Amino acid sequence: MQIEIRECIINGQKRIALIFPFNEENITLIKQIEDRKWSAPNKFWHLPYRENYLQILNKQFKGKLEFVEQQKGIVFPVEFIEALERWNYSEPTIKTYKNNFSLFMKHYPDIVPSEITLEQIREYIIYLVEKKKYSTSSQNNAINAIKFYYNKVLKKELEDFYAPRPHRPKSTPMVLNEKEVALILKNLTDLRDKCMIFLVYSAGLTPSEILHMKPNQIDSKKMKIFISSAKGDKNRYVVLSNKLLILLREYFKNYKPREWLFESYPGKQYSKRRLQKTFQMAVRKSGIRKPATLTILKNSFAVHLIEKGVDIRYIQQMLGHKHAKTTMKYLRVSKRDLKAITSPLDNLDV
Repeated sequence: MQIEIRECIINGQKRIALIFPFNEENITLIKQIEDRKWSAPNKFWHLPYRENYLQILNKQFKGKLEFVEQQKGIVFPVEFIEALERWNYSEPTIKTYKNNFSLFMKHYPDIVPSEITLEQIREYIIYLVEKKKYSTSSQNNAINAIKFYYNKVLKKELEDFYAPRPHRPKSTPMVLNEKEVALILKNLTDLRDKCMIFLVYSAGLTPSEILHMKPNQIDSKKMKIFISSAKGDKNRYVVLSNKLLILLREYFKNYKPREWLFESYPGKQYSKRRLQKTFQMAVRKSGIRKPATLTILKNSFAVHLIEKGVDIRYIQQMLGHKHAKTTMKYLRVSKRDLKAITSPLDNLDV
């Protein structure tokens, strides 16, 4: 039987991965190799790296197994993925980190990741800025992935000098007024899409948070929704709207979700891209010409609460912001001003 082999990095060491369908006879033969190990996360056996390993293996198992090289590509260090899962990062975050670290590895294809120097890291960040013209957000995503590997996996400190954070310019969040939000929501026809988009505006949730929700996160008795954060340290509750609860009950009755609250079909998460397209279709039908996205709808949730006098600290908690200054940006677009504030003196009988 033919077995594909490829180089991989496990615990900072170069190893040889064996890729083949489950076969008890093959496994019995593989167990004859000294220091062979099984990687549960990757679902493959791996061996110590040796020069001319292809020829050595084919000679050892001649007539029993045939080893061939798999098409080369970027192979992640196993411990990188294991650490992301151990730290309870969400699936979207893991995907972002993997994509960014993959690009980093491709930039230095002939160097084992653990041997890339601090100065090479700095050169890579400069390359992203000067050559690739990465935005501030994209730069931060790349730095986060690299710092995670060096800090959490290799247990090495990566100083800011080598991975400098870009200055994020202050920007005023774009928002919709209440009439515009109502127009858009009225143009949603599909019950499932309506529930999801209502969740964005009624609770200030992101599409990723909504698509990763499970049915048991809805607490109709306490009128709360439990939101599990990416790192597990910012789990929170958000308000459950009465109008949304009516829609959700109808949705449960018609769709009967199994694993995820919102599914394309049983057991399969709903598509983020499809949700975005549905929202844009509703925006076009409403006749609104100003920019309107799901992020802007989420911004509108925060600003409208501020305008109604809700304490900024409660809004911070619902949005899951670690720092109050992140939430304070919504004050810049709020219509509230000094005229809406009554001096405490005016409340005294003097």
